[in-house]
Amino acid sequence: MSFEVNANMRNLQGTGASRRLRLAGKVPAIVYGADKPAANIELDHNTIVQQLRKEAFHASILSLNLDGAKEQVLLRDVQFHPWKKLILHIDFQRVNPNQKIHMKVPLHFKNAELSPGVKLGGGNVTHILNEVEVSCLPKDLPEFIEVDLSEMTAGHSMHLSEVTLPKGVEFVSLTHGTDQAIAACVIPRGVAEEEATATAAAPAAAAAAPAAAPKAS
Repeated sequence: MSFEVNANMRNLQGTGASRRLRLAGKVPAIVYGADKPAANIELDHNTIVQQLRKEAFHASILSLNLDGAKEQVLLRDVQFHPWKKLILHIDFQRVNPNQKIHMKVPLHFKNAELSPGVKLGGGNVTHILNEVEVSCLPKDLPEFIEVDLSEMTAGHSMHLSEVTLPKGVEFVSLTHGTDQAIAACVIPRGVAEEEATATAAAPAAAAAAPAAAPKAS
């Protein structure tokens, strides 16, 4: 999915100028990086609010149309008002197509209901992470990473090393030697207690069973 962000240069700066921009339905922002000077820009508030509601917007290479000139950027930071539904400021970073970027990407889990841990073990799948940082070239940045839980067993966890990644993409934490758990199949307390009781009762029941009467000769 592709997104275009329309912006205009912002000449006036300072707290007062930013306040007047917001009153006029605009959002002050900045774009920086790629060995170019930082530029102060402004966006339409209602338009950017609608774009921010889309999950893919946060993990995509965006096309910034700045006064007619387009360049590729990443969304790096959004500052919201503490209690009003108002965006205070946005940061964009220019990207170099030949340099790897680090970006947080959402995880999309599937097939939990088909896993042995759920179907046979009565477990519940818990998501430990909902997004994870990846490293890749801009052209390889995925909107999300799909995680197949169909093989999960009760009482076990799934780690980053078990996830199949798109070509050219790697998990940052794995490159640093940390294999994070991303999901776990937990057995509910009631089910675990019932299984433990049944396991403990089995030997006692067997010992209490009367011995079979000997056959008459």
